[in-house]
Amino acid sequence: MTPGSLNALRRERELAALAGGERVDLAVIGGGVTGTGIALDAAARGLSVALIEAYDLAYGTSRWSSKLVHGGLRYLAKGDLALAHESAVERGILMTRTAPHLTRAIPQLFPLYPETSRGQQAFIMTGLVAGDGLRRAARTPASVLPRPRSIPAAEALALAPGLSPQGLRGALLAYDGALTDDARLVVSLARTAASRGAKILTRVEALRLGADSVLARDRLTGREIEIRARQVINATGVWAGELAESVRLRPSRGSHLILSSEAARIGATSVNVPVPGENNRFVFLLPQPDGRVFVGVTDEPTDGPVPRVPSVPESDVDFLLEVASKAFTRPLTRADVAGSFAGLRPLVEGGGGRSADLSRKHAVVTGSDSVLTIVGGKLTTYRKMAEDAVDAALKRSGLLAGPSTTSRLPLLGATPRHRLSTVDAPARLVAKYGTEAPRVAALGEVDPELGLPLFGGTEISAAEVVWAVRHEGALDVEDVLERRTRLGLVAPEAEAARARVQELVDKSLAGLA
Repeated sequence: MTPGSLNALRRERELAALAGGERVDLAVIGGGVTGTGIALDAAARGLSVALIEAYDLAYGTSRWSSKLVHGGLRYLAKGDLALAHESAVERGILMTRTAPHLTRAIPQLFPLYPETSRGQQAFIMTGLVAGDGLRRAARTPASVLPRPRSIPAAEALALAPGLSPQGLRGALLAYDGALTDDARLVVSLARTAASRGAKILTRVEALRLGADSVLARDRLTGREIEIRARQVINATGVWAGELAESVRLRPSRGSHLILSSEAARIGATSVNVPVPGENNRFVFLLPQPDGRVFVGVTDEPTDGPVPRVPSVPESDVDFLLEVASKAFTRPLTRADVAGSFAGLRPLVEGGGGRSADLSRKHAVVTGSDSVLTIVGGKLTTYRKMAEDAVDAALKRSGLLAGPSTTSRLPLLGATPRHRLSTVDAPARLVAKYGTEAPRVAALGEVDPELGLPLFGGTEISAAEVVWAVRHEGALDVEDVLERRTRLGLVAPEAEAARARVQELVDKSLAGLA
């Protein structure tokens, strides 16, 4: 077993150590991007860490993002220069140092139709130029994210053939960052933390938090255990208020549709379509590595109990299709929708107004029970959120450790971007596993059955399922379908793979015993 491997055997051993009274420096609640980021930051500083997650890594909001690594352009438009700069810096760190293998530059096309006035065009271009200034200030090279420019209609149509040529007078072209997969980023963070000694324990639910302990339940056995720690950090995102009564959040729903690649015909270029009547809001179409297109995103306040898996309401489907269709020759319809997903952003409650106007800043809150809770923020700035949370934990507990090192710490599989093309494995695997891709491919070379696709119509192989169970902490078929392969995003594909995945999971788990 390699130090960065997460699996059922390691989980059992480490859970037994905690149940036996082992005390850790930090106990982190929540296995999303913030919680795993905190675990890595702390472990990299030499602290002992136990992270518990009630379900699976990236089970909540962290798998329902737009898969973008934003440079902060939206915050710049609102005059929040500090948050915009922070976003640009963190984007640069992800794309150039910590996770080049999981990120890519994505072209962003802003088509210009008669509905977009010359004044609006100038406003958008000014914002894009200012955003490029943030890129330069963050020292992200233009070779990674090229500069924005105006392009003629012919070039815009060449990049996105599905655009309507009627009235098209050109487009603005800019670049931002995108993830291969948000859930994979979380898994990589967790495994990198584990390689530094952190205990990463899924299916362990926090029942009650205290100043120096967590009462938890192993959801596989029903056994309750007490986890002893010098400091407890609540990083459960939109569910933080369930464990910390003083926390007040105002969740915002972000809905996305999944289209077949033939529906929109935008190639590898994303297309931003302005929302009528809004100055700085767009519906965007984002091409994915598998050829599909995501259409998003809504930003609607959500009241009442927070669901474990949010659904997309019919009104969001209608809104996204209607706005997106305005830029295309062929209107998008419900027949083009292969799937959908929604995530809830854990926005800090403000003084009224739309959720789209609430700040994406994060905050570390100390409760009356001395538990630290981190709230707000967004995926792009997870690393800075984690750094601030660990700094607060050190100050609160008196623990001694040096400053954060995660801005210079590559995740497992990472290598400089120019070296990725030299990794001896299929490009599809390199984009998911980086320098570990040859090890995944080798499973199929040793056993040809594992090299075969899970079903006709997918490139995902049986070897990837075995790797997920042996090294990525997958404990059952849902972990594989929903969060390691993302086949669960399109229900018919998940069902086509289910029987084979179940067989592979059972054999892999038995092999660990």
